[in-house]
Amino acid sequence: MNNFAMMKYPLLVIMLLLSVAAGAQNPSSDGQDKDHQFKVAKNMEVFGAIYKNLDLMYVDTLDADEVVGFAIRAMLASLDPYTEYYPEDKSGDLKLMISGKYAGIGALIRQHLALNRIVIDEPYEGMPAAEVGLKKGDIILSIDDSVMTDKTVSYVSEHLRGDAGTSFILKVKRPSTKKTMKVKITRRAIQMPAVSYYGLQQDNIGYLSLSQFTDGCSKDVRRAFLDMKKQGMQKFVLDLRNNGGGSLQEAINILNMFVPKDLTLVRTLGKMKRTNRDYTTTVEPIDTLMPVVVLVNANSASASEITSGSLQDLDRAVILGTRTYGKGLVQLPNLPLPYNGNLKLTTAKYYIPSGRCIQAINYKHAKGGYKEHVPDSLTKVFHTANGREVRDGGGIKPDIEITPDSMSNIAFALAGSGRDSTEVMLDWEIKYIKNHPTIASAKDFVISDADFEDFKQAVLKSGFKYDRESRKYMDNLVKLAKFEGYYDDARAEFEALEKKLSHNLAKDLDYNKETLKQLLASDIVSAYYYQKGAIENSLRYDKQWKEAVKLLNDEERYRKVLQKP
Repeated sequence: MNNFAMMKYPLLVIMLLLSVAAGAQNPSSDGQDKDHQFKVAKNMEVFGAIYKNLDLMYVDTLDADEVVGFAIRAMLASLDPYTEYYPEDKSGDLKLMISGKYAGIGALIRQHLALNRIVIDEPYEGMPAAEVGLKKGDIILSIDDSVMTDKTVSYVSEHLRGDAGTSFILKVKRPSTKKTMKVKITRRAIQMPAVSYYGLQQDNIGYLSLSQFTDGCSKDVRRAFLDMKKQGMQKFVLDLRNNGGGSLQEAINILNMFVPKDLTLVRTLGKMKRTNRDYTTTVEPIDTLMPVVVLVNANSASASEITSGSLQDLDRAVILGTRTYGKGLVQLPNLPLPYNGNLKLTTAKYYIPSGRCIQAINYKHAKGGYKEHVPDSLTKVFHTANGREVRDGGGIKPDIEITPDSMSNIAFALAGSGRDSTEVMLDWEIKYIKNHPTIASAKDFVISDADFEDFKQAVLKSGFKYDRESRKYMDNLVKLAKFEGYYDDARAEFEALEKKLSHNLAKDLDYNKETLKQLLASDIVSAYYYQKGAIENSLRYDKQWKEAVKLLNDEERYRKVLQKP
């Protein structure tokens, strides 16, 4: 194969990308057009000449895919964070991202560091893993004839997935019984339900958790809303926390449940006219009067921001939580490229009813990362339907800001699988599940003080260690004091503080008792009642949910939030 043929594939990709950019220009004069075309041609010629000389004379043989692939990624990295190139071998990743669907067994898996094995963490309700009886903690030994005892999570996950309808023999060991089992599993198309959980709660308040805006999810939301309304729902909380977005049209359909017909909610504007579009409500709403609170956080993005931002602009709901992610860009998800590649390409910005775009001003990659949230002083003021001030840039700022309780360092270490973890929490949960064939309902289940004491003793006996932040800060302070010459004069005070901060695992466990009980309860409930049960149980402790309930039960305060100051 000659040198030109070797580099033809990656160069074609770059030429196509640059030609797309050139063709999309809409200059104000012929002079500008000619200048742009000259720059494109010049840089393409320079790039080709550099690569040709490298390929001919560079001391090592070049891998065209690697070298030019890096150039493509670097070019796209100079743009926004969402424009990405997917070569043929990564096309599956793009399809999974767009559709949210894959074929597999339907279970979360994790690494058990102490055993150096991959284990089942959470089977999904109604999926093959749950149907064949796999449980939390089951150790994956082999898939057909392939041994999995020394593999990574990604390796095992890749082998669990495959074409829908294909079957394999899974060999697992159950720690609670010490038995080894073989089960035949047939892969199915897996897609987690968009509505993770809904139900009528206290004071006739309906709650619905929407995890993603997948195709058809608006019908599920509509059915759930009408079901709760039939049960007597008088107020409604829509939980969009940790919802990264999805279909813009599904967001419009959900909004149409609460706002009138023939209302333009979103306008997309880009360089090419065919990317410009108005999204308008098309049907009569279900309810335009019921009080609504929308819960959001920093992981609420894209369609979640369209939904919460539109309801805020129209004064139709109170937004509660923390500032959202700040994604106001629209992508063409799969622009075909030569040799079965694809380009996910940002083509437009979207604007919600007040006229604002909530994309952060500085969305381009920069050295050290890019900044999504910008100071309000650098944003422009817009107004809601009632005349309230809202701003563009940096996401949706809630009407009522409520930060959730943060997880303590010891809780994070126990719940995760850090380098010092003994997996003591997972092991204790497996033992608990073995000893309790049934538990209380998801709504009512709690870890008793006796159960926590048993867990505490298990942690103390396990040799569990974790990095305490106070220890890190203390060490740094001592180093700084010695460097600046203050340590000797304050030695007694430092030594006294050292004693105060001495490691006491039992004390740390007691101090974080309530948080740890919540984590244990969530994991255990999910083993009996799956994800929806864990969400229902979490409402017992959810600070932002409790604030939403307080607000909805205070009609005067709710109305004042939506009025112009």
